[in-house]
Amino acid sequence: MDSTNLTPITKLEILYQDAYLVAINKPHGLLVHKSPIAAQATQFALQLLRNQLQQYVYPVHRIDRKTAGVLLFALQPETAAAMQTLFVTQQLRKRYLAIVRGFFPASCIVNYALKNDRNKVQQAITHFKTIQQAEIPVAFGKFASSRYSLITAYPQTGRMHQIRKHCKHLRHPIIGDRPYGCNKQNALFKQKWQMITTLLHAESLHFEHPILNKKVYIKAPVSNEFQRMQQLLFNGVV
Repeated sequence: MDSTNLTPITKLEILYQDAYLVAINKPHGLLVHKSPIAAQATQFALQLLRNQLQQYVYPVHRIDRKTAGVLLFALQPETAAAMQTLFVTQQLRKRYLAIVRGFFPASCIVNYALKNDRNKVQQAITHFKTIQQAEIPVAFGKFASSRYSLITAYPQTGRMHQIRKHCKHLRHPIIGDRPYGCNKQNALFKQKWQMITTLLHAESLHFEHPILNKKVYIKAPVSNEFQRMQQLLFNGVV
């Protein structure tokens, strides 16, 4: 599925809902809200969810257009402010899944500052762990085989494109990513497997509910395309 030619969405998958919060499993390619950088887009998670629930919703955080997974909204502006405080003060746990090029380290912490869209340098910290590695008999460049890793990422900070940029910094770019990925790998996946999705998934959020004072754990199943590539690469079907 091409992120610039998204199939029209009629209903969003709701992962969690109470009187204060609602979480959806955002599809790859769907913007959270209108943006001047994607003027051609006609659907947005914010408006789709408002129409589906027949009430206003307020974004608590954002995930990239090219990233699928858990996206949280508040049902009142006061709740949105309370949740945003949890994000800013790092009082919740975010877990992402990604498929990257090469054999990723077993675990590592990346503390590598990043520039935002206003050219301001900000501290950025991501914790990574490898779940699985695979070497498949597909020639790439001068190599007779190709190596990939399925990893988890726990961003301690919330900078723009943080996980994607940190993977690039480690020279293990996320498959399907543009512009931080490997163009040659992306071309291989498009040609051999017709795969053009960015293989980055916001899998879960874990936090203390600011109103109900209970622990909340929200998990989003991976997309069909992520699942297809996971099975293909790590279960030996090439």
